[in-house]
Amino acid sequence: MSASLHTYKPDLQRYDELLSPDGSIRPHWRALVERLEQSGPDTVRRGVELARRLIVENGVTYNVYADPQGRDRLWTLDMLPVIMSAQEWQSIERGVIQRARLFDALLGDLYGPQRLLREGTAPAEIAFGHPNYLWPCHGAVPRGGRWLYMYAADLARSPDGRWWVLSDRTQTPSGPGYALENRRIVSRVFSDLLDDINVRPLTGAFASLRDGLLANVEEGETPLAVVLTPGPFNETYFEHAYLARQLGFSLVEGSDLTVRDDTLYLKTLGGLKRVHAVLRRLDDDFCDPAELRADSALGVPGLLKAVRAGRVVLGNALGSGVIESAAWMGFLPSISEWLLGETLQLPSVATWWCGERPALEEVLEGLDRLVIKPAYPNQRFEAVFGRDLTRDARAKLIRRLRARPYAYVAQERLALSQTPVWRGTGLAGRALSLRVYAIAGPDGYQVIPGGMARIASDVYADVVSTQRGGGSKDVWVLGTDDADPQATEFTPRSRPRSESLPSRVGENLYWLGRYATRCEDKIRLLRGTLALERRSEVWPRAVDTCRHVGVTSKESDPATSLFDTQHQLGIAADLQRLQWSATQARGRLSSEHWRAIGVVQRQYHDAASSSSDARETLDRLTLSVAALSGFAHDDMIQDDAWRLMMLGRRVERISFLASLLSRRLAEAAPTRGELEWILDIASGTIAYRTRYLDRPRLVPLLQLLVRDAKSPRSLAFLTHEICTVTQQLSESAGELPTDFFRQAVTDVIETDFGALEGSGYNADLARQAFSKKLSGITDASLLLSDRLSMRHFSHTELDLHAVTA
Repeated sequence: MSASLHTYKPDLQRYDELLSPDGSIRPHWRALVERLEQSGPDTVRRGVELARRLIVENGVTYNVYADPQGRDRLWTLDMLPVIMSAQEWQSIERGVIQRARLFDALLGDLYGPQRLLREGTAPAEIAFGHPNYLWPCHGAVPRGGRWLYMYAADLARSPDGRWWVLSDRTQTPSGPGYALENRRIVSRVFSDLLDDINVRPLTGAFASLRDGLLANVEEGETPLAVVLTPGPFNETYFEHAYLARQLGFSLVEGSDLTVRDDTLYLKTLGGLKRVHAVLRRLDDDFCDPAELRADSALGVPGLLKAVRAGRVVLGNALGSGVIESAAWMGFLPSISEWLLGETLQLPSVATWWCGERPALEEVLEGLDRLVIKPAYPNQRFEAVFGRDLTRDARAKLIRRLRARPYAYVAQERLALSQTPVWRGTGLAGRALSLRVYAIAGPDGYQVIPGGMARIASDVYADVVSTQRGGGSKDVWVLGTDDADPQATEFTPRSRPRSESLPSRVGENLYWLGRYATRCEDKIRLLRGTLALERRSEVWPRAVDTCRHVGVTSKESDPATSLFDTQHQLGIAADLQRLQWSATQARGRLSSEHWRAIGVVQRQYHDAASSSSDARETLDRLTLSVAALSGFAHDDMIQDDAWRLMMLGRRVERISFLASLLSRRLAEAAPTRGELEWILDIASGTIAYRTRYLDRPRLVPLLQLLVRDAKSPRSLAFLTHEICTVTQQLSESAGELPTDFFRQAVTDVIETDFGALEGSGYNADLARQAFSKKLSGITDASLLLSDRLSMRHFSHTELDLHAVTA
């Protein structure tokens, strides 16, 4: 036995994905095992560390409800893939495609003629008793006739090697985005092995989904599609943003959309734009508070009217959640024959709906070998394994089943197969289930070649669930030797799409720019202050400035304020706001930009948890936050999204600099030490020394920080940039006047700086007047920000107007 297998223990009661019954390695696993042997434990451990680092840097999260980590819980990925042979996958692929076709037809009948129920092929109670059967959707035929654009089947392998379906996901199947991220991470660990053994790629499926959703757009219209999310607190929000980027769709919340004249519109900077397709990640009944769940604050009033009118495509269609019940499984063979005229190729695990008396009696008789589950997803009832029941618990369960038999199903207990995972210095076994996805393209259903494997925390688990702390794996499907490598890729259809910026996302990009700059300015201010000697004459004025701009509270010491999480205007609070704005606008940020924001957050939290030296921490944060400026300038297309973020940066910086100068010039003339401190904060020390070759004096300092149009931190430069960006925004999104802002800066620039130097009554009056003018810039910046919000971010009934693509 190879060295890496000495810790691996096969279970004779379960199917082993890695080893054959005789203990030999299965042929399609040999290349991976040989690679592990060649690499050695140390190299494998480095691969494990690389995978975890990429998960952290990419911000891959999954919220386990009631978990203390909340929405920041990291995704769990084992770096060893599950490997499937080409022949075995072909059988799964055919079965999953057939089930997708079957459920698409079943939904068409349930919300249409209902012949299946009238003829008794399946009990009507299963459909009409399901909380996700939406009566308002009856008769609402989807545009294009397609109900399901994405379907997922949860599979498990029995000890004899056969695959069985444990459950079907038809409402908003989660996981395809995680599957693609798993592949990208694992491919970094085994970069050349995927090509060596001909692993089929995943990415083409998403292009096929995009084309399928937009297949029914009217000729001559520029299509616009969105991903509808419940928001950042949803457990799979990472995937929502990930899918939006992968598909090239806008990530939106219900408040970003509105219905006018039975047409769905997106609220953009320039007005309303028609939405042609929605990939929804929001549960059925939350989608339309006008006709479905009235207390939903997540949906779009009137959405169902737009569906009835055939004015929008939804993937998946409203009401598709009715299929998500194990109660259907026992009837699927006859339903398949009735609707498709085909024998069901991929069988469900043996299932009995207890609503039929013969089935109930059979369940009660064989309870020890069965698992009792709720028939519908809204029931608060955990799966119960009959073999684990005490006598009293068994009697209680039987009474419960007899009282409400229609609410329960029984399934045969399946001993899940085991797959290898890497633990320490070798391999260990873990229970496995497989989620496989079918995607509806323009030419029918196609299966993503791989999907997502889920593993339990131990090998003997009967249930595999991410919510219960399980992990995930990449799934490698091997191509056939004689297949054309291009044939495994789906061929997307090229078509221009409308690129519209939702107002909410635009607002968050604007505040992302502001908070990034605010954090940088405050970090520089605090760093420059802590660099002073407490005995120096500058120290009290520097502390006063820190308190004025909110870096420290009135009572706290600057040295301890960096890690003060209770101060709502402090650096810790602004870093949280920066993270929140980035999360809201994540679909518009590159992966590198997002990772850079994550680096800032981790540096701060690591320093806070380890009680690091404040000045050392500020030095590191200064570099990391300054890097965000580079991503803001060079890592985005210079469209309205970029302009809003840059406008936020410019408005924040000019407001901070004007406030800093105003505060220090309102009193006595600044000393040389104070001027040096101001130059340090404004990052102007090198420029000043290069230009003037003299000790800091007030007039040259103001020339550099106020009038110099070539200095990127001067008031003149920032004003020019702000006016240029607002003019560009006006051309695409509507006019935003800036005359008042330009005039406030002009009043400052045209001041006679010579009158500000020196002491005496006139100089004091001149500095006070100049300080008020600088305060005018701060006020003008606030007014500009308010007008920007009212013009572009706060849509009302009166200012909403439709614009053509």
